Amino acid sequence: MTKFPQRAVLLVTVSIFATASFAQVSYPDRPIRMLVPFAPGGGTDIVGRVLAQQMTSVLGQSVVVDNRPGAGGSLGEEMIAHATPDGYTIGMVSGYGTNAAIYKLSYDQVNDVQAVIAIGDSGMIVALHPAVPIKSVKEFIAYAKANPGKLNYSSSGTGAITHLSTELMNLSAGIRTVHIPFKGTGPALTALLSKEVDFLFGSMPATLPHVTAGRLRGTAVTTKSRLNSLPDLPALSEVVPGYEAVITYGLLGPKGMRADAVRRWNSAVNTIIQTREMKERLAKDGIEPVGGAPEIFHNVIKRDVEQWKRVVKEAKLNFAS
Repeated sequence: MTKFPQRAVLLVTVSIFATASFAQVSYPDRPIRMLVPFAPGGGTDIVGRVLAQQMTSVLGQSVVVDNRPGAGGSLGEEMIAHATPDGYTIGMVSGYGTNAAIYKLSYDQVNDVQAVIAIGDSGMIVALHPAVPIKSVKEFIAYAKANPGKLNYSSSGTGAITHLSTELMNLSAGIRTVHIPFKGTGPALTALLSKEVDFLFGSMPATLPHVTAGRLRGTAVTTKSRLNSLPDLPALSEVVPGYEAVITYGLLGPKGMRADAVRRWNSAVNTIIQTREMKERLAKDGIEPVGGAPEIFHNVIKRDVEQWKRVVKEAKLNFAS
């Protein structure tokens, strides 16, 4: 009979005990951090805080929003990818997939994260300061062509979808506008409201209230067609054929995130976004629920990474990394 050293037996026993103890600990048993890679006040932050409140009730543990803006969201996204995969750090993202086209990242946007769920799809509003003498997309393009480089715009950061979607319009319409990046849609909106910039491709949750109140002038949406909730706003594609830029809001965790945590979040959020209250809230913010299995969001991420890499390459856009 083979004899094992006493120390080896002890290590095996400890390992088995630790594994069994982990399996017995129900998830969650302590507060959870929700990383939002943008500043407070933007669409991602707004949706994240609503969901965090709902999930706090469902899970019986606090879900605390932690804003980590910078570099078009890539700083916060990096924190999500490199977090301990124990289920106690989760990321609320939107427009995910653009940064791989801009930066040399320390993580793979597709393979180094765990997709949890796609919450909903939305577009952006092309919003102008009321002092800008432009009332429609046709006027906008005509003015920009007659005055190249005169119009400037804010974004939620270099490489963010609010940035690349504007550059896609510039490319598609044959115009040139000047980019001024900020650390999130909130600060970018503040700059537009104070007339530091002329326009913004703003996320629906953050921008729509200002358009409705008349503080900003909405001229178009970036979705393929008009939104049911905003039938009077034309789609940008009605003037710029083929144009489309969609924001998918979703939850991510680090690669290897514990399976029971992924299942718990996916199941709970699927239920939440189908409630009447949440549907009405999302519709108010111009967001259509998606839901489904984690694989659905994984496929969205893969599609978006490929799309924005292609756009940057074909447009020969050169951005500082």
